[in-house]
Amino acid sequence: MPLNDLDERIVHALAEDARRTYADIGAEVGLSAPAVKRRVDRLREQGAITGFTVRVDPTALGWKTEGFIEMYCRSHTTPDDIRRGLSRYPEVASASTVTGDADALVQIFAADMRHFEQVLERIAGEPFVERTKSVLVLSPLLRRYTAGPPV
Repeated sequence: MPLNDLDERIVHALAEDARRTYADIGAEVGLSAPAVKRRVDRLREQGAITGFTVRVDPTALGWKTEGFIEMYCRSHTTPDDIRRGLSRYPEVASASTVTGDADALVQIFAADMRHFEQVLERIAGEPFVERTKSVLVLSPLLRRYTAGPPV
């Protein structure tokens, strides 16, 4: 469901700060607060907006080490098998199937290097995993929470 220009501007405003009032967003996009609320309600009903959340700096929760694991899976492993297997790990921030040699890319947050190593070993030991390759993040340079530049 493609968004029209006005809906996209509302979504970008909410992505930047979901606690903004409808009146504040309305002033930015040229609508009344009730009109913004109606559009947000419609976007939620249509599934374009899937929820509202808070972004927390992982280091504030004690997760000081970040890394990515490329997973190479055994034949006949489905994306659902991977999702189910990884959903048990609280350290997994995101996981996606990918193109290229690897079958999936997994983002991990851990307390320290030892913790990261333990998580890597547990994931590598999953029955559907053939092998893994990991990299550690030195410095996150850019993180975006919107789908592109505001219109």
